[in-house]
Amino acid sequence: MRRRVIASLLALSLVGGSVSTVAAERRSPAPSEISYGKDRLQRVDVWPGSLPSAPLVVFVHGGGWKRGDKSMMKGSAKLTHWQALGYAVASVNYRLIPDATVEQQAQDVADAVALLKRDAEKLGLDGMRIALVGHSAGAHLVALVGTDPSYLRKAGLSYADIVGVVPLDGAAYDVPAQMDENARLMGDTYRQAFGKDAKRQRALSPTFHAAAPNAPAFLILHVQRQDGTNQSRALGAALTKAGTAAQVQGFEGHGLRGHMEINRKLGESNYPATSVVDAWLAARFAQ
Repeated sequence: MRRRVIASLLALSLVGGSVSTVAAERRSPAPSEISYGKDRLQRVDVWPGSLPSAPLVVFVHGGGWKRGDKSMMKGSAKLTHWQALGYAVASVNYRLIPDATVEQQAQDVADAVALLKRDAEKLGLDGMRIALVGHSAGAHLVALVGTDPSYLRKAGLSYADIVGVVPLDGAAYDVPAQMDENARLMGDTYRQAFGKDAKRQRALSPTFHAAAPNAPAFLILHVQRQDGTNQSRALGAALTKAGTAAQVQGFEGHGLRGHMEINRKLGESNYPATSVVDAWLAARFAQ
């Protein structure tokens, strides 16, 4: 028996898993998958909270606007931690480039929120307490939805329908400034997402939409990447200038590894960003 346990632990380590991940999956029942559109990717997974009418955290995955999947939430520290706090959790899929545009992706996020709010009672959610959280490209998308009201408006919503936005280590809040940043590694990705039209690039830049109206509050987190740091601070400054509550905070972590860690480790008790997000969500959901 002891040998079988050791063998199982070794197998988990070789595939990048962990005992805590397995335990998390056991604690988290299968989510409900619901559709907010006709495309196969217009789906959202929903885990209920501990009580009816639980506050809802809506998470939008990253992946350079062209990859990633809502299933990345399953078994994550974020999921089990937010569930332990009593929150309901939703993980959103959206259409990907080149089959969809970034404008359509932002609309997908807004449409998913609209469906969750509309079906809140049936899903056991509090439709008046919804926060948006996104990582990387997902950080850009939630920031865009949180600063350009056209997406929520088209979905039949307004900024009164969300309590705030948490972008995690995004770096395309000012798209024109980002196009030449780290071009060797990310240039093709930015060109695929945002094209060459400067007017369109500005229209897809949360920083250029930071004049009110905006979502009620922002918690903008970043690791120690120069582009992410600069863009996060600039977005926070623009929001603050417009009278929007915006907190910007940096954490340890460098390069791609740090960029991935803020997403993977969020929810772990010893990861510093966890307590910061906890306090911010609790304050926003209490209002």
